Amino acid sequence: MKTNFSVLFFLKKPKNYTKGDVYFIFLRITVDGVRAEMSTSRSCEPERWNAKAGKVIGTKEDVKTLNAYLESMKAEVYTAHSLLSVDGTEITAHIVKCKYLGKEEKSHTILEAIKIHNAKMKALVEKDEYASGTLKRFEVLERHVEDYLVSKYGNKDFNLKRIDHEFIDGFDFYLHTEKENDTNTANKHLKNLKKIVSICQKYKWINTDPFFGHTLKSKPVHREFLTADELQKITEKQFTTIRLSQVRDFFLFSCYTGLSYADVQKLKLADIGIGVDGERWIFTYRKKTDTRVAIPLLPIAANILDQYIDHPYCLNNNKALPISSNQKMNEYLVEIAALSGVNKTLGNRIAKRTFGTTVTLMNGVPIESVSKMLGHTNLRTTQLYAKVLDTKVSEDMAPLMEKFVSRYQMVNEVTESKISADTALLREKYASVPKMAEAS
Repeated sequence: MKTNFSVLFFLKKPKNYTKGDVYFIFLRITVDGVRAEMSTSRSCEPERWNAKAGKVIGTKEDVKTLNAYLESMKAEVYTAHSLLSVDGTEITAHIVKCKYLGKEEKSHTILEAIKIHNAKMKALVEKDEYASGTLKRFEVLERHVEDYLVSKYGNKDFNLKRIDHEFIDGFDFYLHTEKENDTNTANKHLKNLKKIVSICQKYKWINTDPFFGHTLKSKPVHREFLTADELQKITEKQFTTIRLSQVRDFFLFSCYTGLSYADVQKLKLADIGIGVDGERWIFTYRKKTDTRVAIPLLPIAANILDQYIDHPYCLNNNKALPISSNQKMNEYLVEIAALSGVNKTLGNRIAKRTFGTTVTLMNGVPIESVSKMLGHTNLRTTQLYAKVLDTKVSEDMAPLMEKFVSRYQMVNEVTESKISADTALLREKYASVPKMAEAS
């Protein structure tokens, strides 16, 4: 990048100047109008100084020696500027000065930035301010960037200031080819990398945003949910082990409350209270967004809670349900789906989507109330649930959706009384709780 660069010498009067004293000779470096100055450790009588030429007037040997010294110093500054230009390093007056003095500014690298970020996040995970899964995604990013640098550049690290569109496009291509990531997975890694770069900008480690003008194009995702028949199959299936029955109960509890694994895991009996309608409600805060939610307990969910009220694990750990690790739960859910004849991959996300679609939206609960119960901070997030419904349901919901367009800005003002009214039909629908198969 071309810069407006100049070097000149000037005299500076001493602070405690007295008549007859000499002036100090200073060197000034200017880059794009920004100056950096330093002393030459030389002095001169002001009447013998040629300001235009930037040198001392005279022909004596000492004058020639001084002028030669100044010319040599000026040449070295120009050399420092040339070296920075060849390296492609950002050029400022201060950086040129540091280069000349041999005190180059510390350069930062991309892996250094990622490691610092991950170390801080790990400490916050221990403080329960981040989920461990979030940290794992950034640890995966660290490994991918490290592999990319070796594959593309043959280096173990990379100067942050050299990151540009070519670097980002190359990393994107590497994720698709070498790591075999699909478009959406690659985009998640790029978004995490963008977060790291933004932090570096905040620290002034880099002055420009290499992601500026770079667009991420994602592909539509098919969001599966369980139908009413599939829910019934899982509910009525008889399991031969208590282990599978308990995991099934946890999964169904999420389907009928919309709570995530982390929310159910931390749920306490103290979080169950009486709502505005005199029925039992869940009052808690979403672990992910720290948003307060109030969810009426449908009969099936209430029945599940009652089954485990005296469970030793719940009593000893002050928990509402006995929850295994997320990994174990997912393993058992694969087995439950196969035994129940449900050809879908069960998990917490499909449970939340089932609550947002089959249990609520498809039974006429307004989308604003569903959004409030799911703890969404933006109605558009909940609208993604509505998009996965069948065309017939979409047509039936169209008038309702139009009705709520004008109330879009009022989503956070939904009261518990409104939720109670909206879920009244659900209570009637699920009043007769299907008898759940117990472990033999």
